[in-house]
Amino acid sequence: MMRDRVVYQAAGWCLSYPDAELLERVALMRAALAEQGRKAATFNDFFAYLAASDVGSLQRRYVETFDLSKHHPLYLSYWTDGDTRRRGDVLAAFKKVYRQTDFLTNTHGELPDFLPLVLEFAAIADPVAGRELLRQYRPSLELLRLALIEHGSPYGQVVADVCATLPGASPADREAVQRMAGYGPPTETVGLEPYDPRLLPLKGA
Repeated sequence: MMRDRVVYQAAGWCLSYPDAELLERVALMRAALAEQGRKAATFNDFFAYLAASDVGSLQRRYVETFDLSKHHPLYLSYWTDGDTRRRGDVLAAFKKVYRQTDFLTNTHGELPDFLPLVLEFAAIADPVAGRELLRQYRPSLELLRLALIEHGSPYGQVVADVCATLPGASPADREAVQRMAGYGPPTETVGLEPYDPRLLPLKGA
């Protein structure tokens, strides 16, 4: 469990907007991962990516990858619910999980399903509830992993390390992820009813 918590904290930092503080944390992350007996080969690749660029370049690539592209959202419920009316209830459920702990969870102005926030929650506030959120939204993580790797993004390996902490092997492709989830990707827009029962949200989501 401790090993996974270290992975979640490191991944949460790596998937956040890069700044000088992130670069200063690389040595700490290396040491913490090594202390848990984790080879962290994929993290080492990401650390090398950080070392090879200046902060400005890292920030531009981050924005291009996650903010300007609709193909790599870091919001877990977007993958399962899209821009649907149901998503509001799902986000409220995330907040409820956070409120049930003794920790004051600071969302930093982000939606509660923002992956770095969920990872930080799983690492620090409530490892059991946090891991359950990640398990529940495993299809979202896997779709994000596949999209980033197909894009050639170094962030893909960071998400892969998170997926590796969860039970079972990662699906090889989107069809396998959809079989895991039990339905295809959502297409409903705000204010419209689902027109295909296969597009209904995940059970328990």
